[in-house]
Amino acid sequence: MPTTIIADDDDGIRLDRWFQRHAAGTSFNIVSRWARTGAIRLNGAKAAPGDRIAAGQTLTYPDSLPEPTPATRPRLEIDDREPLSPAQIDYIRGMVIYQDRHAIVINKPPGLATQGGIGITTHVDGLLDGLTGEMTTRPKLVHRLDKDTSGVLLLARTARAAAHFSKAFAGRDAKKTYWALTIGVPAVEAGEIDAPLSKQPGSGGEKMHVDPETGLKSKTRYRVIDRAAGRAAWVEFSPLTGRTHQIRVHAAAIGHAIVGDAKYGGKEAFLTGGISRKLHLHARRLVIDGPDGSHIDITAEPAAHITESFTMLGFDPLLGAPLVTVPLSATPKPKSRRLSSATSGNRRGERRSRGS
Repeated sequence: MPTTIIADDDDGIRLDRWFQRHAAGTSFNIVSRWARTGAIRLNGAKAAPGDRIAAGQTLTYPDSLPEPTPATRPRLEIDDREPLSPAQIDYIRGMVIYQDRHAIVINKPPGLATQGGIGITTHVDGLLDGLTGEMTTRPKLVHRLDKDTSGVLLLARTARAAAHFSKAFAGRDAKKTYWALTIGVPAVEAGEIDAPLSKQPGSGGEKMHVDPETGLKSKTRYRVIDRAAGRAAWVEFSPLTGRTHQIRVHAAAIGHAIVGDAKYGGKEAFLTGGISRKLHLHARRLVIDGPDGSHIDITAEPAAHITESFTMLGFDPLLGAPLVTVPLSATPKPKSRRLSSATSGNRRGERRSRGS
């Protein structure tokens, strides 16, 4: 029986929703039948379709349904969704920046949700039929980006690849790098934010907050790439865990909310002088190994409003070159200090103040 570790991106969702995401064709009725017979286990215990799952739990379930062929593909795969229009197909295909036989990587634009929800009619998941190509099944989501965050989003092309990539994200074997524009400049040029996070009471699970007592471990490394005097900074964030809204909450926690993030920065999260009011957070780079041992290292160009803001603030684009890549297995373990621990500030690629 297949066993997988629940990834951070799936923390808090219903068990039946997990199967919708990662085992296309496994209907609610199938999940319910497995649950009734005790065939689904979370950390060794029986589980129900409506149970909420948590990151790090071990999920065991019966062998997945066989990959459908064109002749046997379930109606759910082709008939229960409206066919995409030519414009929708062109739209999703225009996002593709990389593909091989295991994965497709897109540069998701800001404003496009990864998955559907209340009031959301257009989303990546609903456009995936446009990327089926010669494959017999549609690509599968294995992680998510917030609706207003742009950048690298990896899709698995087969069930086997989905299992591999899901495990990689859950096991921290995927290295993600984000670019952001922050309000003000962090006093420590490079450091690590260690602030446990939990869902904020009364927010309906839509907002996170720092919770040192009962929050889940959440760590983010960062470095200041460039600055506009003390007004704003171009910051690179590398999450070591994958909590909901982690980078946004951590940036606000050190007093430098991301520009455009009213949810966590309030009315102070905006700049004057023609700087866009959109969220300035971009998934710049993803480094991950494929199921066949191949090495995927993909970067995505920032959304237009981010590029325009960087130009208006006089940032030097050459400073965005990545530091010397550290093999994933050799990434040093984070320190245990809370909120922010300073590094020497002398790492390659860092700069001192460019203004007062």
